[in-house]
Amino acid sequence: MLPRDTIDTTVLPPVERFGMWLDLVARTSAPLRIQSAHSDDFAARADFIALGPIQLVQYEYPSLDATRTRKLVRQSDPEFYILALTTGGIGTSSQDGRRSEILAGEFTFYDGSRPHDVCHHATEPERAKATSIITLIPHAALPLPPQRMAALYGGRMSGSEGIGALLAQFLLQVTGHPEQYHAADASRLGAVGLDLATTMLGRHLVAEDAVPTEVRRRALLTQVQSYIHRHLGDATLGPQVVADAHHISVRSLHRLFEAEDTTVASYIRELRLARCRRDLTDPALRNQPVQTVAARWGFSDKAHFSRAFRAAYGTTPQEHRDSRSDLARIVNRRASTVNSLPAD
Repeated sequence: MLPRDTIDTTVLPPVERFGMWLDLVARTSAPLRIQSAHSDDFAARADFIALGPIQLVQYEYPSLDATRTRKLVRQSDPEFYILALTTGGIGTSSQDGRRSEILAGEFTFYDGSRPHDVCHHATEPERAKATSIITLIPHAALPLPPQRMAALYGGRMSGSEGIGALLAQFLLQVTGHPEQYHAADASRLGAVGLDLATTMLGRHLVAEDAVPTEVRRRALLTQVQSYIHRHLGDATLGPQVVADAHHISVRSLHRLFEAEDTTVASYIRELRLARCRRDLTDPALRNQPVQTVAARWGFSDKAHFSRAFRAAYGTTPQEHRDSRSDLARIVNRRASTVNSLPAD
């Protein structure tokens, strides 16, 4: 599981919760002046996940008005950018004279080394919370021209289309399911997140050429792989379909996978076979015919599926299903025998 540090004010009595939150904010590398209409009972939570070059923070609170003044900047300069995805509620972001209203599903971007104002409120304060996912990116880690970044401060960017949607899905997945990853995955996940953030910011700068070539390649590869995962059940899924969906040539798509030591077709086939292998041993799907399982993951031809499965795993789909069922019966029979023995 990815290491995660959590601050939860509800462990304290209501009258002490806002003070706990103020202490937390004061100890961060970019302290803020905080106000809230719910200071008498500030039920809030913050989850911190370090991912190599970046850090993710998932916030939940009833309402918040925050200001980073020039004095606070002089006292502590963290030298990082803040890319914030609003996931619930409505907010405003203001920096360098630019002010934007941020809705759920949208990003805003600002520099922690400059004064800024951020407001975030739940749309239904009595029943809901304002929620967000913050990505902290060190200045030195973002491979974009620093002198051009000011054009994005205080602005808003979509998290529901293109690279923005993919970055939003990535952030929601990692913060929502840290138990699905190993601690050793942190640096690689951080690199993926940084590539996606860099590409999204570069496109909003209308400076695609400013994004390093390898970063663009990795971000596009992540986008393509995510598309393939979502469309595995489509029997027509193949290199041409994938290329068309991303407005690139098939030749460019093949070049994209060269560094991955596989081809597009092999990548699709291996994922499909892995899904079938998993479902064939799922007790809940035991009564579904093998071909139904295969068709669910894009194998429309029974003979082709059987040959591909045997080539990959050295056994037929039915033999694989039967062997796992036999193993389960043996385990269950032994458990029943042990449980039936009289206690000492």
